[in-house]
Amino acid sequence: MENRMTKIYSQSGTVPLKVAKGHFATNHSHTNYYIDITTLKTRLSEASSVAKELVRHYLSTTIVDTIVCLDGTEVIGTCLANELTRNGFMSLNSHRTIYVVTPEYNSNSQLIFRDNIQPMLTGKHILILMASVTTGKTITKSIECVQYYGGIVDGISAIYSSMASIDGIEIKSVFNPKDLPDYQSHDAKDCPFCKSGQKLDALVNSFGYSKL
Repeated sequence: MENRMTKIYSQSGTVPLKVAKGHFATNHSHTNYYIDITTLKTRLSEASSVAKELVRHYLSTTIVDTIVCLDGTEVIGTCLANELTRNGFMSLNSHRTIYVVTPEYNSNSQLIFRDNIQPMLTGKHILILMASVTTGKTITKSIECVQYYGGIVDGISAIYSSMASIDGIEIKSVFNPKDLPDYQSHDAKDCPFCKSGQKLDALVNSFGYSKL
């Protein structure tokens, strides 16, 4: 897979995104691109660059008390909280700081937060951070989860998003369909690549890929 990777860069030129074209299966769909965000999530310098790209969308426009990190984006979430705090961003919680939390999955694949974490959500202004948004299924579950615990979803951010908004909330992303104009995502049963006999190259999720 590595030798098939190409890089695209954010508009500022500071964030590199590795992508590979082919036929890939995610938990929710089949796509024609594998978007590799491994180093963007784990390498501090790259995570910091992502945070600096995202923070400009929110300065002086949104209140953030808590960042809910999905898809292993905790390093980016920490960097984003630091950027927001550094720029005098508004926070209404009593500690005048930003919480960075991650949900768990129960046996029914539902998102949950333990009792000790729930006060960081209830009545708080929440920014949901994801690696990528394609079908919208995961982000919908995330919004429902936050609202269940009494949180107020005021923003959604992602490294890549093929969607501009969901449930009336704009999705702010570093990369979008303009960067991958031929990106496709299909329900597995309607996948044109499967119907044409094109074999899957790999199974992919937020942890990475497994070649077939």
